[in-house]
Amino acid sequence: MGIFHFLIVVQAIIAASLVGIILMQRSEGGGLGMGGSPSGLMSARGAADFLTRTTTILATLFIVLSISLAFVAAKKGGTGEIDNSLQRTEVPATQTAPATTAPAAPASTAPATEVPLDK
Repeated sequence: MGIFHFLIVVQAIIAASLVGIILMQRSEGGGLGMGGSPSGLMSARGAADFLTRTTTILATLFIVLSISLAFVAAKKGGTGEIDNSLQRTEVPATQTAPATTAPAAPASTAPATEVPLDK
């Protein structure tokens, strides 16, 4: 199970990076775009090309890792043992419940007394 956990951690890192890169891109209506000088790699055009390229690479890695995780899970999975520890067990037919006795009748019953409401 070691490779599976490693791939899940890498998948989570790539997913978080992909979200961050997508949020940094400037949309048509504005966005969280990065400011900077108008020349060089981090110009509006250079940053857009860099972020687009990075998004494409991360998205491709995300898809490849998702397919890899599916193959690893399918190969490791197979038939598993079902845990029956919480399953209720049936009482065998040979055992019977203890006999219950009828409750004893009260020895003497007191007559009902009426208390007048008006004095």
